[in-house]
Amino acid sequence: MWWYTALVLAVAGERIVELVVARRNARWSLERGGTETGRGHYPAMVVLHTGLLAGALAETALAGRQFVPAFGWTMVGVVVAAQGLRWWCVSTLGPRWNTRVIVVPGLPLVSGGPYRLLRHPNYVAVVAEGLALPLVHGAWVTAVVFTGLNAALLAVRIRCENTALAVAPAGARGATGATSGAPA
Repeated sequence: MWWYTALVLAVAGERIVELVVARRNARWSLERGGTETGRGHYPAMVVLHTGLLAGALAETALAGRQFVPAFGWTMVGVVVAAQGLRWWCVSTLGPRWNTRVIVVPGLPLVSGGPYRLLRHPNYVAVVAEGLALPLVHGAWVTAVVFTGLNAALLAVRIRCENTALAVAPAGARGATGATSGAPA
């Protein structure tokens, strides 16, 4: 199980890097007149994502979950693909990418990269990772609980982002959180 712990810790490290990038990008957005909305659900998002990592490790250890190679390696592939999609979103949005919902006046919506294919590609990565990471080592309870709670949180988050963009004045439809894609 040491390698699974290393995998979960690597994902935790990736999340820390995300937060550093997000903090820098939030500063960039706010310096350009960006307005943040949706602060109320952000702490729940942090707790939920931290719970995913802790739950995956705890369930694996406490419930004696076994690694099933054919399934586990497939889930590792999904985790890696989710990271690739997430960082494609980050690189496409550049300084606009953030873990918060910030609209910057005067910036057009991004319609390149994964945003030419999906409205909210970053959340596709979150959903895939939330299912796959625990399932790598059979932590199915964590996968189910996270997925259910995440679905409820994403409903709030996506509604918040879409509203922030819809109420922005003409010409002010810039970056919002992690999903500044083309309008649906």
